[in-house]
Amino acid sequence: MPSLVEVKQGLESAGQAHVLQFWPELSEEERTVFLQELAQLDLQGLKEHCETAAKAAASPPASLDQHLEPVPPECIGSVRRSDRKFLTEWENEGLLQISENHVGVLLLAGGQGTRLGVQYPKGMYNVGLPSGKTLYQIQAERIHKIQELAESRHGSKCTVPWYIMTSEFTLTPTEKFFKENNYFGLEPSNIVMFEQRMIPSVTFDGKVILQEKGKIAMAPDGNGGLYQALVDNKVLEDMKKRGVEYLHVYCVDNILVKMADPVFIGFCVSKGADCGAKVVEKAYPAEPVGVVCRVRGVSQVVEYSEIQPETTELRGAGGELVYNAGNICNHFFTRSFLQDVAENFKGQLKQHVAIKKVPFVDTCGNQVKPTKPNGIKMEKFVFDVFPFSRNFVVFEVVREDEFSPLKNADGAATDSPTTARNSLLAQHCQWAAAVGATLLDEHGNTLHPTASVSAGGGLPAQFEISPLVSYFGEGLEQLLTGRTLKTPFVLDDQRAKELQDQ
Repeated sequence: MPSLVEVKQGLESAGQAHVLQFWPELSEEERTVFLQELAQLDLQGLKEHCETAAKAAASPPASLDQHLEPVPPECIGSVRRSDRKFLTEWENEGLLQISENHVGVLLLAGGQGTRLGVQYPKGMYNVGLPSGKTLYQIQAERIHKIQELAESRHGSKCTVPWYIMTSEFTLTPTEKFFKENNYFGLEPSNIVMFEQRMIPSVTFDGKVILQEKGKIAMAPDGNGGLYQALVDNKVLEDMKKRGVEYLHVYCVDNILVKMADPVFIGFCVSKGADCGAKVVEKAYPAEPVGVVCRVRGVSQVVEYSEIQPETTELRGAGGELVYNAGNICNHFFTRSFLQDVAENFKGQLKQHVAIKKVPFVDTCGNQVKPTKPNGIKMEKFVFDVFPFSRNFVVFEVVREDEFSPLKNADGAATDSPTTARNSLLAQHCQWAAAVGATLLDEHGNTLHPTASVSAGGGLPAQFEISPLVSYFGEGLEQLLTGRTLKTPFVLDDQRAKELQDQ
């Protein structure tokens, strides 16, 4: 570990000598901890990091409108528009790759649930389903089921390893939660948790923010920190050892995510893609989602703040939005592409500016909780590697089927525990209706599952299907066809067996 003198010199040359202003007031123990933290900082890169942050925050985002064009149709597959025959072929290809242990899933779970208003990782959140399941449990059970579907199709036992990228904030509670829940029935050796790096938050004039007298305000380096973390934690070597060739990467907060979706995997593999993105049709022109498109001929995600309102309104001959491909943080990568990024491109990733309220200590040593933004967090985004792809594809899915993120506390109009819960229940009610089941409320009245929840058509019935019973609506005929079921009803393994025996 470097000495205090060395750390002091490093901070001074980076223009950050103020970091040690309270050193004389710290106890011996606090000094040891602080010195360890400072030793882990990239002191050489600190000056550049602070200068870049201050400069980036001061300059408005460049308008890219004149360089934009939509992704060409030949690079796009669609659940709605592609031929049924192709969708079946892609699903078969995906299940084959899963059965041969070539597919892994990677979860981005480094963020805290600040906007959600909780002090623990978002994956541990219970949105209030009849079963009381958390996001982590739902996702674990989908992995179980997709392994089972691939096994029964191809007759070979297989594993979809689950890589989970956490941060300093989320690693310990996540490990503890999985352990307490017996890893949700998955083999612990097939769940690989690793940590992304943390970087200092900076004031608008480029000074590192002190959170406490002996602690710097640190934040995860964004989900684009994945590529550095894969190297730091030897994750690519682990994938290679297991024979994983293809990776499905997704965000923790999407309650409808299809883990290792065989249709998406099969589409990307069939197209020979090294990189792919799932998208949904934008709900309305100004929806605040990034758009997958091309800039100067290169595929990338352009943030909504970087596009002028008139460009978002542009429509094609059929009345559809020209820039319509909403990014949902649901990606496909080949392992060789990730290796390539790790070796050649990770230093070229764009830095994004997030202006935040960062608690700090003032010059007198008092703790301050700012009421307005006072700091800059620099982040990298997972999709910033798209421009390095040699064969990039896009797969359009139906929002109601596959995308309902949990970002805000209840009371918010969108992306709340209530909207996430209702999305899942509405989907399950529709699966039941599709096989001819009738659902009743507690008074025995027939419920109509076709009412659109998102369009304000009432609340869905309290009818939930465990992922262990059905991954995406398959296999329900023999259980539900012709049945009348009183809600609330949870179709879990036990109930499924009972219905089969009746």
